[in-house]
Amino acid sequence: MMIRGIRGATTVEHDTEQEILEKTQQLLEKIIEENQTKAEDVVQILLSATPDLHSVFPAKAVRRLSGWQYVPVTCMQEMDVNGGLKKCIRVMMTVQTDTPQDEIRHVYLEKAVVLRPDLSLTKNAEL
Repeated sequence: MMIRGIRGATTVEHDTEQEILEKTQQLLEKIIEENQTKAEDVVQILLSATPDLHSVFPAKAVRRLSGWQYVPVTCMQEMDVNGGLKKCIRVMMTVQTDTPQDEIRHVYLEKAVVLRPDLSLTKNAEL
């Protein structure tokens, strides 16, 4: 087994606890589904949010996933870069897997698709 990073990001329209948790959970569930990830194979999950989001820690969404209560999770603030994507939540899920690096399915949803169109599911679907 190797240690691999799975990337993902999404955006919200409004800085509300409900929307942040819903969009973060949707992103996590899609990453899990696309990569057939099990909680026991996850080393850690790092989540970041842009400085314009402060209603809730996005990591709280991990606790909504059944069986994921022991996965180490932390949140941090994303850098405030001029021209950067606003209201964005990013994920770095570190996992133990036999999947080759070029077969990892990274997930970008909502307006976050612009961050890495080269790694998006659209690109992977064309393979």
